[in-house]
Amino acid sequence: MENITTGHWIFAGVFAITFLIYLFISYRKDLALHKIHYRSGGIQVALLIVITLFVLFVFKRLF
Repeated sequence: MENITTGHWIFAGVFAITFLIYLFISYRKDLALHKIHYRSGGIQVALLIVITLFVLFVFKRLF
């Protein structure tokens, strides 16, 4: 970590901010398509996470 200079941190910060802005703009452009093709995708992912956590909890209690 001693070789990381201030310039490296500045570059990392600018890169991260630029990447997040680009990501946000790209998402906004595709929002109409997301509403058509992935209507219930968020609910399915949330349900899958809850089921996975429940199964892990149950198996952890059994063993």
